[in-house]
Amino acid sequence: MSYDANMFITNIKRIIKAGLINFWRNGWVSLATILIMVVTLSVIGSLFFGKAILSTVLDQLQDKVDITVYFKTNAEEIEMFSLQGSLEKLDEVKGTEFVSREKALADFRERHTGNNLIVQSLAELEENPLGASLNIRAKNPSQYESIARFLEAGVFTSIDKINYRENEVVIDRLANILQVSRKLSTGISLVLVFIALLVTFNTIRLAIYSNRDEISVMRLVGASNNYIRSPFMVEGVLYGIVASAVSMGLFYFLTLWLGPMSARFFGGLNLFEYYVSNFFQIFIILLLVGGFLGAASSWIATRRYLKA
Repeated sequence: MSYDANMFITNIKRIIKAGLINFWRNGWVSLATILIMVVTLSVIGSLFFGKAILSTVLDQLQDKVDITVYFKTNAEEIEMFSLQGSLEKLDEVKGTEFVSREKALADFRERHTGNNLIVQSLAELEENPLGASLNIRAKNPSQYESIARFLEAGVFTSIDKINYRENEVVIDRLANILQVSRKLSTGISLVLVFIALLVTFNTIRLAIYSNRDEISVMRLVGASNNYIRSPFMVEGVLYGIVASAVSMGLFYFLTLWLGPMSARFFGGLNLFEYYVSNFFQIFIILLLVGGFLGAASSWIATRRYLKA
């Protein structure tokens, strides 16, 4: 191995050793910095869980809205299934559910079990007065308009009624709510992340301020700016690594406690199960963000003391 390579490896070892020494020597300052970074990374990590909750709630709202095609009582099954097949080929359609005449009558009776007048009236009828129907769910609420136009084109003569025009106002409002909610969520997330990053940067800057005399001495003995800066960047990366591990530990206990409650309130989304299934993805992102934040903050903060 050449002399230059040996010197490079020796310098790397010295830089890492100096960073570790600074990390342990600045005990209380390191602890304060780590705690601030834990808050920062917890905010960033909570965005994953907030996004999962928001997506679940919005998906549930979206699934509750559909349009229904009511068929004539004399409609042939082959015509109805032909329409269902045509709809499922459309890019806008997420899914369809066919409700036969028999099921429609059974559901109607179940909904009006306590109404004796309706029950008696149905008993007096010789045949089923209800026609079959087809419930249609779009991938996006804004797509119901085009689906309705397809149905209203007049090609399918077995259709008796389409309830889109009756529900049009509700569907449009839902589409607006979904759009605004996603934009608002993104905006709030960016603001929280910016505030957390700003606080972390100033905390690390304060930690380096306590070593300003050491930086001055190193400059006097001829050390290069990169050599002086590197141990502080190692120290910053260590802050990020420890803070990431602590944040994941906090999320473990928090989601373990909130898991059953979230499953009840948010329609089956168990935050603890989400945490476990996405553990490595969340941890790697927090680790990268924490390490980058610590190193970048240290690099920027040392600039003030490295200017000639």
